[in-house]
Amino acid sequence: MKKTLLCMSTAAAALLAAPAAQAEVIEQNDYGFAVRHTVQVKANPDDVFKMLRSPSKWWSAQHSWTGDAANFYMDAQAGGCFCEQIPAAKEGDKRGSVEHMRIVFAQPGKMLRLSGALGPLQGEAVNGKLTIAIKANKDATTTIGFEYVVGGFMRFKMDQIAPAVDGVIGEQISRLSMQLGPLPKNGEAKNGGDSETDTGEAEEKKSSFDEEFGKDTAEKQDSPK
Repeated sequence: MKKTLLCMSTAAAALLAAPAAQAEVIEQNDYGFAVRHTVQVKANPDDVFKMLRSPSKWWSAQHSWTGDAANFYMDAQAGGCFCEQIPAAKEGDKRGSVEHMRIVFAQPGKMLRLSGALGPLQGEAVNGKLTIAIKANKDATTTIGFEYVVGGFMRFKMDQIAPAVDGVIGEQISRLSMQLGPLPKNGEAKNGGDSETDTGEAEEKKSSFDEEFGKDTAEKQDSPK
């Protein structure tokens, strides 16, 4: 129990201290916030989805409860768990486990949507939805988008927790891209360009994520044939 509480404190400290390398907090108010990141990789959509199913290869151990990424596992289907094993403290003890998020939508090569409050947010009365969208490009590259939307009551200050969570999400998509073969950003990148401070551009990104990734996929999935 003491070890678990220590890991919880470590996770909370890591989240709150995480630097937001890119300002991607696209919405924020008194009730919640939304953050977004996109990258392009050299891998095809199927390989991206396959890597997503193995969080131990790309999710940072710094944002775990045990400090060891090898304890991550994921059952990438609806109702499945992105979870972490907590090894027994000593021989004879029973091992524990913790749920990071629960899969609510899985379409291989297209989208993975998870529900859950990450890290110290788990102890707050909030809910979070992480949409991981995958899009094949004509030049044989793949665009990956992470959008994490959090809402509810929490005891953290919104202007502190939102950029901290943004830093964590940005770190994870960066680590994922490194495993798959990242492409350098430039003015023609499919993440909305190289100017993140332009208000019009930010609004365009805000409204186009679902259209480019999730909404279109979900509508096709639900449409009668």
